[in-house]
Amino acid sequence: MGEFLATASVITIVLSGIALLTGVVLIRRQNREAHMRAMLTATALATLFLVFYLSKVAIGYTKTWVGPAEWRVWYLVLLGTHTLMAALNVPLALVALWYALRGRAAAGSLARIREVPAAAALFARHRAWVRWTVPVWLYVAVTGWIIYVVLERFGAVKG
Repeated sequence: MGEFLATASVITIVLSGIALLTGVVLIRRQNREAHMRAMLTATALATLFLVFYLSKVAIGYTKTWVGPAEWRVWYLVLLGTHTLMAALNVPLALVALWYALRGRAAAGSLARIREVPAAAALFARHRAWVRWTVPVWLYVAVTGWIIYVVLERFGAVKG
């Protein structure tokens, strides 16, 4: 069960990163509806990741570094920055999502964002937050995959 949860968690976080990148491309193309769907997909996948990851930890399935000693420091730096950024990503993403949802509600539809001053202001805040959120989220997705691969090669199940 632990191996399934570990694999499912890395798949969902990588897919959330792909959905996130898709959302960025879509908004740059001014396709707001598709952008919103991609970002909600990214959020749902990240939430699913968190469920899988916490379930894995709850059943006691963890791996420890047993790889080459000279790589240990680099692994721990990667793991530490990944963990810090993952914790930071949750409030960043929630605030960005909150501004987007409030902006959409204020506009009545995504097509009216620029017409409604309150919606435009909320989306300006949303954009300001995502300038930080997107790089952090992508870092977490990529480093999560790297950590998974490294532990598959150089990890031992603890327990």
